[in-house]
Amino acid sequence: QVQLVESGGGLVQAGGSLRLSCGASGSIFNISAMGWYRQAPGKQRELVAVITSTDSRNYADSVKGRFTIGRDNTKTTVYLQMNSLKSEDTAVYYCNALIDPLGPLGFQNYWGRGTQVTVSS
Repeated sequence: QVQLVESGGGLVQAGGSLRLSCGASGSIFNISAMGWYRQAPGKQRELVAVITSTDSRNYADSVKGRFTIGRDNTKTTVYLQMNSLKSEDTAVYYCNALIDPLGPLGFQNYWGRGTQVTVSS
């Protein structure tokens, strides 16, 4: 069974920084793209950043120049370095990954349980 576990959320003042981590574990044959989404109260979940298996990176316009996504050498952990945080970055941040668990269904979409990021102004 595949699990994604996030860590690193918390409370920070505007202008501060946080680093989120997400580790994938379990029966994993291959991992394709990994990314971060966020959902603020009363809003839809939105893409924050994604990194592909070839290390191509894409960011939401609202975080470009402030957030950086990266993966470790094993490609099973994804990070999100968040700098110059703003109050509008407050949300629950979810890790997402496209993983092939070597089952009959091939690549499947997995989600973490989320970690709260609160930016005080």
